[in-house]
Amino acid sequence: MDYGFFQHYWWFLISLLGALLLFLMFVQGGQSLIYRLGKTDNELKLMLDALGKKWELTFTTLVTFGGAFFASFPLFYSTSFGGAYWMWILILLSFVIQAVSFEFIHKKGNLLGKKTYKAFLFTNGLVAPILIGVTVSTFFFGAEFTVNRCNITDFDNPIISQWNTNWHGLEAIWGSTLPGGFHLWNVVLGLAIFFLVRVLGALYFINTIRNEEIESRARKHVLINAVAFLIFFLPYLVRLLLKDGWTGQTNYSVVVEEYKYLNTLFANWWMIVILLVGVVGVLYGFVLGALCKKNRRGFWFAGTGTVLVVLIVLLTAGFNGSAYYPSLSDPNSSLTIANSSSSLFTLKTMSVVSLFIPFVVAYIAYVWKKMNFHV
Repeated sequence: MDYGFFQHYWWFLISLLGALLLFLMFVQGGQSLIYRLGKTDNELKLMLDALGKKWELTFTTLVTFGGAFFASFPLFYSTSFGGAYWMWILILLSFVIQAVSFEFIHKKGNLLGKKTYKAFLFTNGLVAPILIGVTVSTFFFGAEFTVNRCNITDFDNPIISQWNTNWHGLEAIWGSTLPGGFHLWNVVLGLAIFFLVRVLGALYFINTIRNEEIESRARKHVLINAVAFLIFFLPYLVRLLLKDGWTGQTNYSVVVEEYKYLNTLFANWWMIVILLVGVVGVLYGFVLGALCKKNRRGFWFAGTGTVLVVLIVLLTAGFNGSAYYPSLSDPNSSLTIANSSSSLFTLKTMSVVSLFIPFVVAYIAYVWKKMNFHV
């Protein structure tokens, strides 16, 4: 178990947390459907009660994801969170208004009124998935930053990472790849994730709520949003597998490699197997939700498949020497798991703590089951 092993181990855990986070964002997907599925006050209450039992799991996973990234790959944390701060502020703000809304929406005499909190929930369901998708896409299509470790000795300005645009992260949306200013592939992934979590949200309502009207509408939206998801995700996946990538060298330089992410999959056959199993699970869940009116288990098939697919996509960003955060300003500033991780001692110490993860997962499953008794 050398330094490289622990670096790969922690990138795997980061990727797993990211995959679980995307699955748990079915809450955001459900929130984005409240205007479509909830036609009466009673139906709206049923939907919000179902989501209100689970939203804290999503937020907790987001915080854990950020904390794990900070502890294991601090240079990414300081570069992205310190430079692309407008993107992260918008994401966190959308989660703040979500928390406030779930707290006060059903309370009598609340300050802003039920309609306002309902709009807040929809906003979180719209903004969070798209912005998180755009941010994840920068793992493959790069960001505008430079890293100079020599600055640590500059007492007047000891800042290693510098962001090179005044947009501070928002340029990932408004890039230069389209005449209208949008960064094509980042936005495509953002929209793909938006429609995916809407499918998961609809499937969750089918699985949880016993209401014929809600279930009938939800099944229609499973089909609509599943088609929209495939329209955006499949071209993105093809583009990702055929594009060039950045590879870190032993001397810490970074070079361009043709078909980088496709080569990573070919070099790790087990990743291809997991990816295919995940794709089958997602599609099978879509079919159960949209076409099998007596089956309510589509949520679990699609959810499990989502975790597997996202896990492999994130692993390709860091494994096989890939630069998981490419620099568009200076390729040699690109971050890899080798040049951006914590010390060997830190990674080893945290790895001991990570052995408690199965117990945490078991606790979450227990809490999930207990909460469902009150939906």
